[in-house]
Amino acid sequence: MIAVLGLVVGVVVGLVVRPVVPTGVEPYLPIAVVAALDAVFGGLRAMLDGIFDDKVFVVSFLSNVVVAALIVFLGDKLGVGAQLSTGVVVVLGIRIFSNAAAIRRHVFRA
Repeated sequence: MIAVLGLVVGVVVGLVVRPVVPTGVEPYLPIAVVAALDAVFGGLRAMLDGIFDDKVFVVSFLSNVVVAALIVFLGDKLGVGAQLSTGVVVVLGIRIFSNAAAIRRHVFRA
């Protein structure tokens, strides 16, 4: 319940304050969000499988975001940022859908 309350408070504060993302960070924000979603779905799957560990989740969450942003940053520096961004989104998308399928199988026993 605390997590849901924190989510609601965060959304309300974000809507009221309207934070501005610096232009230098804008290309990395969507990738970071997709990486964070991958960690969240992985954590939910681990919780349903009974193997959830909060330390593993935090490390996974942070490392996913940092590594994905670093790959896109290096791609930008090498001149292939768009291609690497697409690659990161595809790989993380596959992982998200894989975790979503496992969650669905666990919840609906299908």
